[in-house]
Amino acid sequence: MKTLLFIFVLTISTYANNTMHNFAPSTDCKECHATIYNEFSNSVHHHSTPQKDPIHKAVWDKHPQKNKKGQYVCGKCHTPTADNLDAMLTKGQKALPDANNTTHQAGISCAYCHRIESIELHKKSNTNIIAKEEKNYFGTLTEHVESPYHKIKTSGNELMKNGNVCIGCHSHKMNKWGLNVCSTNIDNEMDGTNCVSCHMPKVKGSVSEFKDTKVHAFHGFAGVHNHSEMLAKYINISLEKNKNSFSITIQNHSSHALLLHPLRLAVLKVEVVRANKKIQLKDTLFARVIGKDGKPAMPWVADTTIKNTMIQGGEKRVIEYTFTLEKDDTIDTILGYYLVNPKVVQSLNLQDDNSSTKFYEFKKSSF
Repeated sequence: MKTLLFIFVLTISTYANNTMHNFAPSTDCKECHATIYNEFSNSVHHHSTPQKDPIHKAVWDKHPQKNKKGQYVCGKCHTPTADNLDAMLTKGQKALPDANNTTHQAGISCAYCHRIESIELHKKSNTNIIAKEEKNYFGTLTEHVESPYHKIKTSGNELMKNGNVCIGCHSHKMNKWGLNVCSTNIDNEMDGTNCVSCHMPKVKGSVSEFKDTKVHAFHGFAGVHNHSEMLAKYINISLEKNKNSFSITIQNHSSHALLLHPLRLAVLKVEVVRANKKIQLKDTLFARVIGKDGKPAMPWVADTTIKNTMIQGGEKRVIEYTFTLEKDDTIDTILGYYLVNPKVVQSLNLQDDNSSTKFYEFKKSSF
């Protein structure tokens, strides 16, 4: 009985750190942080709910909890400011995302991220611990003016300074079968760079209307959905010519795999231009496929990685082409990706969604 009571109290305590709070709406930030708000409002963080993200909705529509009208188990990271998040995460409760509930549709809001006080590390997924005091936000600027709307804390929170504030949601997600479905770096080691320095680089524009600065941290969150060009500098593409062949080398300078979500598909397209004629060579595909019994499966069913050809963090991948180049040939390469592997678009009923069927060009190189 004591053991059960302890588990119950621990569970309630863990949820309470995240759900028994009121969060100011992100629109409150617009007046003073107009540039940052505009970036955020177009970001995936703002559009993290099933009602705003068609790909997330397509996966959620197939989840057994959705079909049982049960819990929104994705809410921990996708609707973290939900006023009933504890119910979403408690077995046996009935709590689905509601299009008419503003706390559900806030996404990963400004107030939520800036109130992350610490992060509990767990095997299955990490947990963000939220500061109890409302409108008292963590930041990184050491010199700032006092805001008439909220307090600012620039000390006592190393997560903001070292860029690890993102690993509460973006570190790893392990399912009940012990499969790490999606991981940046399961050991939470950032190897010299961090989430913020890469995905929130400094860009032109003032941080607020009260503090005139030349640059600010980009709040559009560069990634596969938006502004991937900001990340292209972390990938190098080079060519080596041989007598009867040539090779393309892709070097990933980031600390994690080129693409993380198992739905994604990366593609290297190579074209030889000879005397104004284009010769298209066979595409090279990079993917991580999870599944069960040797067949691809949804994340909550999969218990193994069937195939993993994705370019890993720090890896240098060499692709060989049996093709004899001539003196004046030009080789054009495009490294790009699909947000949804074309093989599963139909099964997820995403064939009419442009973001799911579009080929995104990430980096072009010519030799």
